Amino acid sequence: MTFNKTYFLALIASFSFALTGCEDLDMLPEGDEVTSSQKEEVVENDPSKAEAGVNSIFAQFSQYAPNEDALGSVRHNDFGYPAIMMFTDANGYDVVSEDNGYNWTGNSLDYSDRSKSSREGQITWNNMYAIINMTNNVIGSINEEVEDPTSQFYLGQGLATRAFSYWVLAQLYQFNYVGNEAAPCVPIITNENAGVAALEGAARSSVKEVYDLITSDIDKAIIFLSAAKEQGINRKDKRYIDLAVAYGLRARINLTMQNWSEAAADASKAIELSDATPAGLEDVNKPSFWAVDEDNWMWGIIIAETDRVVTSGIVNWISHMGSLNSGYSSYAGGKQVNIQLFESIPASDVRKGWWIDENLSSPNLNAEQAKAMEDYGYAAYTQVKFAPYQNIVKNSTNANDVPLMRIEEMYLIKAEAEAMSGANGKATLEDFIQTYRNPDYVCTATSPEDIQEEVFNQRRIELWGEGLNWFDVMRLNKGVDRRGAGYPNATMVFNIPAKDANLLWPIPEAEIQANPALTNADNNPTGTTPQPVADL
Repeated sequence: MTFNKTYFLALIASFSFALTGCEDLDMLPEGDEVTSSQKEEVVENDPSKAEAGVNSIFAQFSQYAPNEDALGSVRHNDFGYPAIMMFTDANGYDVVSEDNGYNWTGNSLDYSDRSKSSREGQITWNNMYAIINMTNNVIGSINEEVEDPTSQFYLGQGLATRAFSYWVLAQLYQFNYVGNEAAPCVPIITNENAGVAALEGAARSSVKEVYDLITSDIDKAIIFLSAAKEQGINRKDKRYIDLAVAYGLRARINLTMQNWSEAAADASKAIELSDATPAGLEDVNKPSFWAVDEDNWMWGIIIAETDRVVTSGIVNWISHMGSLNSGYSSYAGGKQVNIQLFESIPASDVRKGWWIDENLSSPNLNAEQAKAMEDYGYAAYTQVKFAPYQNIVKNSTNANDVPLMRIEEMYLIKAEAEAMSGANGKATLEDFIQTYRNPDYVCTATSPEDIQEEVFNQRRIELWGEGLNWFDVMRLNKGVDRRGAGYPNATMVFNIPAKDANLLWPIPEAEIQANPALTNADNNPTGTTPQPVADL
């Protein structure tokens, strides 16, 4: 596949896409460059081309070694967006692991991934802009005046996913929105400016400019998805974005921007429109969270047994994250929870069983599962939240789906946003936790800020290991304090203050060299490597 003279050729020049279905949106039969109007004509004559483009967007979320050419080798932490989830979780202080020869998040544990030449940095940049590239193909192929509901649905997919992608990038390459609106963020590449960028490059846009695009995209996506839904067009499965997921994405965006009332309203709308329902006490008192058809999943990456990430055996998310399956985790020692966070969970909360305790026991495990944990030799506080594929203990087929959004998150957004906007977020939080997680729960917080902090702690528990915690760290101006968390390597015990330069990812050196509009002076400061501190 070629992207003639576009900026994305510079961004991911050595990127192996391994995708099909988009060629007809990029190339005319004789190989000339395609204009937006020509793309629109192709789609108007054959809407299946837009469908192929949308499928390519979501295929890009999960890829086997897509950066092999850029990195010069197959890296076993290179498998699409779930790799970024894994990197950011390792950057934080709740997903604890040992830095050893089998742990592919070691560079993210010690922040050497912040080097301008780090493989993780290249993977992150390339993967997100590859998704954006796919969204631009779809968006540029459908006129916004389109009245066909199927085309409106496809356009909504492209716009919503582009909003999601820039929302992710914005929180990796700059600090939180409020107070940093004028700070440099990331280059904006859309279907409209790619031609100019191909010749002149693209400078870093400001945080506000990036969020202006994000909010414009998600607002339009909601309009188009709503119109499509009214005319009977619905998604085929949960890899696609429906209207509820779009409202969920806008709830996340408004939460990040501290638009509290809007975030609460969007979360409420997502709950109202979604077919998903929170997993109850009897649903999460056992290892689960492995399949997109679970009732509480709103959006996820669907993995097939025949996918290359699965047939590789080990180059996939659950190989690294799972405890009860066969994969890297059983050799690397697994992923543990922050001890202080674990100890803060009362025994009456069903989620305490998502990890084995100091006695290597969890009430959530049956005899076979407990024996497997013993056989693998896992340390205390290792996770048993994520079940193996098909709940088969020691399964070597690592075809777990990957969660991108669960309905429980919407209740937590609603509670925080209500509290911060003067509504009764405390009642929302108590009702949710008491009904679905801990019947004895009482929220003792009184001020909006204290309720927000309590929601943050509940998010740390509920969404553990799902690649969302880093965004909370950044939007709430948290530092990374690992003291007392139980890190087995003393060299990984950090106390990084909020707004420290190490929290920001630098733009990869390859991008600086390829983009005529960027110089080294435009990059984020790499800072100094965090220095270990005494543990508690």
